[in-house]
Amino acid sequence: MTNPKSNPSSGPLAGVKIVDLSLLLPGPLCSQHLADMGAEVIKIENPRAYDGARAMFKGNSGYSALFMMLNRNKKAITLNLKRPASQEILFKLLADADVLLEGFRPDGMDKMGIGYDVLKEKFPRLIYCGISGYGTSGKYVNFAGHDLNYLALSGVLHQTGNPPRPAGFQLADIGGGTLTAVSAILAALYHREKTGRGQRIDVSMTDASLQFLSLYGGIYSASGKTPEAGNEILSGKLPNYNIYETKEGRYVALGALEDMFFQTFLRAAGMENLTKETPLTEENLPLIKQKLTDYFLSKTYADLEPIFLNEDSCLTPILSLEEVVKDPYFRERKMVFEAKTEKYGNVLQFGSPFHFSETPFSYRNDPPDHGEHTNEILKSLGYSEGNIEEFRKDRVI
Repeated sequence: MTNPKSNPSSGPLAGVKIVDLSLLLPGPLCSQHLADMGAEVIKIENPRAYDGARAMFKGNSGYSALFMMLNRNKKAITLNLKRPASQEILFKLLADADVLLEGFRPDGMDKMGIGYDVLKEKFPRLIYCGISGYGTSGKYVNFAGHDLNYLALSGVLHQTGNPPRPAGFQLADIGGGTLTAVSAILAALYHREKTGRGQRIDVSMTDASLQFLSLYGGIYSASGKTPEAGNEILSGKLPNYNIYETKEGRYVALGALEDMFFQTFLRAAGMENLTKETPLTEENLPLIKQKLTDYFLSKTYADLEPIFLNEDSCLTPILSLEEVVKDPYFRERKMVFEAKTEKYGNVLQFGSPFHFSETPFSYRNDPPDHGEHTNEILKSLGYSEGNIEEFRKDRVI
């Protein structure tokens, strides 16, 4: 299934302009979500040092599959922000912009002379959102880091087992960075509607990752007990909320946390007497888990299909990404589709998780080439062909 180009956006953020200086994943995915909602996003890259995502995971036609996954519905311009002339161009872009998004270290923009204090003075309505590993204060403010570091410091990694294991996906970057920034920007836009004032948003991926431990935070607050790594109610302790291997070496997820769902599963599995004979108590948990382990090791996916299809069993197959992109559920909900790009043919895309009844997601523009819209944007700011040629000679763009 391909997704045809949509008409100019009528999304909920139509008319909102975002200047995006961020690179790689958390920021670009954030601005893509906002672009999918209808915002105009102008992506700025250095003319001689493009977004590193452009070089990652090349597809058969030579395009970067990762960049294509993160940058639809945007325009691209190149600016060397260390040059005074480029800062003048940036200021012109910001004159009618609503949001500036960046993902440098907290002092990165200040070092270029275009930090928040400077921009606030010039553009008091501007919403400035910075995504960083540790935020703009605290002892880690200048530390480098990646997803694994943020999860480690926030306590999330501790819950993955003993010894702890990498999550295998970018939980802090996306859950802590991208989605926190999206919600904060939307809240700041609403605040500005009421007050007319912009503000700075300080998104720390470490701070935001801590929120994933809210359940265990409640338990710790009540009992004073540190959650046991890999052996708590959501991390392997409960037999009715666990992962099991099947006969053919695949795995299933049993998420029957409430008793009504667990009993539904047990009836569907022909094990309705299990908890009657062995009540679900603390001392019986290992025995029940072993009985479920033996049960699943005797079954194939085909054997389990009727239980997968039972609406209240809470048993699901664990799908590979190859299976996910072919799954009718994701296709029907337009969460997976092939974009029909002009340059590269059909390119795999993940759809927007934001589903609006009146202003649905739209795919309007292919991810842009490096600096693809530089001339167009500069002309819209009043610069002539001669000006643009001089900018190129002076390495401004």
